[in-house]
Amino acid sequence: MTTVVIVDDHQMLRTGLASLISAHDDLEVVGQAGDGRAALEVVRDTTPDVVLMDLSMPIVDGVEATRLILAEFPGARVVVLTSFSDRERVSEAIRAGAIGYLLKDCEPQELIGAIRSAAAGHVPLDPRVAHVLLPSAAPAPQPGDGLSTREREVLGLVTKGMANKQIGRALGISERTVKAHLGRVFRELGVADRTSAALWSRDHPA
Repeated sequence: MTTVVIVDDHQMLRTGLASLISAHDDLEVVGQAGDGRAALEVVRDTTPDVVLMDLSMPIVDGVEATRLILAEFPGARVVVLTSFSDRERVSEAIRAGAIGYLLKDCEPQELIGAIRSAAAGHVPLDPRVAHVLLPSAAPAPQPGDGLSTREREVLGLVTKGMANKQIGRALGISERTVKAHLGRVFRELGVADRTSAALWSRDHPA
């Protein structure tokens, strides 16, 4: 039997959650609290396996309540159940020691599964929350990022107004090679001619 305490400042929500959880033979709601301070007292009285914790509550919020509970009862499993999925709130809760993080619009069976998972020592996370915790995606490549060193040299000489033959002599390459480099430069920058390439180069100094 997995024992559960529900912490939320909305009575109707607590009642609904208690009914949902108690409908499963392996789960038992042993206490409820409407704020973080009361939650600590209830946990002291009942020593539950899992604490379902709201974040936004009066007196003591869910993050601080999680810290206080785990300081006294390190074996408790706190699963946040909230409406907030922003990076700051999620990170604060995880740093406070919460083992899981769910959103209130999750499916009932997701919640039940998360309680069982937390009791077993696993880390139940709503996929939307897991995405928030991932490192920020790398910035999208910009025009010009793919230019080689030689292509940048050719572009620089084009910007100075040099003709292909002059560029070839300056770099010690053939005029045909200069044209090939320019073709790749045009494709990379998304331009059609050397004038547009030169203008791009002036607007994007290295």
